[in-house]
Amino acid sequence: MDWLAHHDRLNPSLTRSDWQTPARVLFRPEHRYGARSRMTMERMDMTGTESSTQNSVGSPSRAARLLRWGIPAAMVIAAGVAIRQIPMSTATAQAPARPVARPAAPAAQPTARPAAPAGQPAAQTASRTSPPTMVAPSKKTLQVMAVVNGEQITRTDLGRECMRRFGNEVLESMLNRQLILDACAAQNIVITEQDVDDEVDRIANKFGLPRDRWLQLLREERGFSEQEYRTTVVWQMIALRRLVADKIQVTPEELKMAFESEFGPKVRARMIAVSSKEKADQVLAAAAAKPESFGDLAKQYCEDPAVASARGVIPPIRMHTGDPTLEQIAFSLKPGELSSVIKVANLYYILLCDEQVPRMVLAPQHIPAQQERLTDKLRENKLRVSAAQFFENMRKSAQVVNVFEDPAKQKAMPGVAATINGRPVSMLQLSEECISRNGESVLEGEINRKLLEQQLAKRKLVITQQDIDAEVARAAASFGFVKADQTPDVERWMKTVIDEQGATPDLYIRDAVWPSVALKKLVGNRVEVTEEDLQKGYESNYGPRVEVLACVLTDQRQAQKVWEMARANPTNDFFAELARQYSVEPSSRSNGGQVPPIRRYGGGAAIEEEAFKLKAGELSGLIAVGDQYIILRCLGRTSPVKADFATVKDELVADIQEKKLRILMNSEFDNTVASAQIDNFLAGTSQSGRTSKVGQLPAIAPAGGPAAANNATRVAPASATAPR
Repeated sequence: MDWLAHHDRLNPSLTRSDWQTPARVLFRPEHRYGARSRMTMERMDMTGTESSTQNSVGSPSRAARLLRWGIPAAMVIAAGVAIRQIPMSTATAQAPARPVARPAAPAAQPTARPAAPAGQPAAQTASRTSPPTMVAPSKKTLQVMAVVNGEQITRTDLGRECMRRFGNEVLESMLNRQLILDACAAQNIVITEQDVDDEVDRIANKFGLPRDRWLQLLREERGFSEQEYRTTVVWQMIALRRLVADKIQVTPEELKMAFESEFGPKVRARMIAVSSKEKADQVLAAAAAKPESFGDLAKQYCEDPAVASARGVIPPIRMHTGDPTLEQIAFSLKPGELSSVIKVANLYYILLCDEQVPRMVLAPQHIPAQQERLTDKLRENKLRVSAAQFFENMRKSAQVVNVFEDPAKQKAMPGVAATINGRPVSMLQLSEECISRNGESVLEGEINRKLLEQQLAKRKLVITQQDIDAEVARAAASFGFVKADQTPDVERWMKTVIDEQGATPDLYIRDAVWPSVALKKLVGNRVEVTEEDLQKGYESNYGPRVEVLACVLTDQRQAQKVWEMARANPTNDFFAELARQYSVEPSSRSNGGQVPPIRRYGGGAAIEEEAFKLKAGELSGLIAVGDQYIILRCLGRTSPVKADFATVKDELVADIQEKKLRILMNSEFDNTVASAQIDNFLAGTSQSGRTSKVGQLPAIAPAGGPAAANNATRVAPASATAPR
């Protein structure tokens, strides 16, 4: 079981054949808008509740949601596992994604009577486990947080940068924390240490883990000390649960609907979503005339990029999870039957039914356990809604003044971040809380920025406003933000960055654009595009591709068994069932093994080599990629796209130049880090020059930290964009 969520990983070793593979991120994303709070879990959250996932129908995904600081938009292939499509255009100065708000934290460790003052700092985060370590003073008293080649980063510097990125969300959680404390005191709610102990044990048991192992995983994978976890997660969850206890009871009808959704009948279907009724009618007519072309029509017309890249394949439609009208129509279709045009919100949908899947029959002895699990899941979902309503009501009755985001109020109330019912939360308290929650990741990024600044100064290079403007324009054009005259539409691009991704112009320039420009300055004009490069780029984008079903596993013994079962029953339907049952990669599991076609020079040489050997109906061997084992079943090949080489040459040249430039930028950054003397007192790491003080490579790692390289070959969800 994948107990803890993992960030997307990228290939740490790009080669000259990887023109279609994006470069690595250079700064850690945890302190950027592209990262979620450490309290976010992907499949199972730290409260022991499965995070709910619903069909994508009605809410098309956006390419921008995949954006990370310093990473091209197609950052969804895991280290060369090229069973996904990557767009030709890439960008480094793309918009950072909106951060997920960190849940509010109580002011102190759970006590019999909550009465901590507003804004009291939470327990400090434990150091992440990254060797080498050194004896350091208390993190609460550190005034110099890091020394980079002799230059200091002070606590004041770090606090300022933490507040720049996370000040609003941390302040909101501090105010929410105080509201919880006040409400508990008003209702005489007492939460004891034993209550917290019991809840931690309950959560650990849900994962089938002993308490100490669960806490170890939180410490190693999320950087939470036991005390911080108890006070910032468990205590608050118990408090909210008791405060809204009357609103989170699960009714028999709700449990029945959840059971039907989980174990009831499902519809395996393909989908096309467009925003125009006229276009929907045209696509429906084309699909009705030639049903076998539905996948091609989805790829060409569907306005949800993730669905388009999968040729219309979507996760099975379940009962009670989406739009009732769409569900009713889906369940009424026969296999091979097309739906009419279905309007949901502002989009028009067309469904093609592949299969009506009967309900799952559970053994009687297993039903109580599943009912308990679903009841917990429903209760926690209700808790989220009720908690939001609770905070809204409490804020209406409380006198809350947010000084932090109002320059005028800052002048009138210097040193104050907010007041709640007349009680102040100081800027110092906010700074310390931000450092406690996000200090390590922000400091890592500031260290990297300091290294780039030093290199620029050493080589007497200067970044001008013209350089910044040019990089923003390049990013806008690479994401398709162009005007009628084909010039970059910078204004619309910046509006998208601000409105959809939640980034401010200042942070976008500082965290995305400036580092990209800096590395380009340091690399200089060293990129050469050869004829071989152009031929590979042309074949990759316009040549034939291998259509496959894929099953991804992490255990070699199980992979061998699945391979033997696939060989014994060599049909597409049986392989699809194997993928649904055994694949650990979400997209291939939910889609019955269907993945975008594999192309040449997509970044995964081992997979490409095996795939292009296969003929329709043939099974691959076990393909070992990192710590995963991939099995492919060939469906056939796509026809090459007819494109005149001379016509597309300029586009290929520009794309290859950009990708090769990213590779050089990666190398430049790696060399800069490796040769630097860095003492990170907050993380407890130190390195001097080429090797660390214990003879290891530097502990400061690109995105994902030291574990990124070990996880670099994980299969990630399909790209949000497709080149053709």
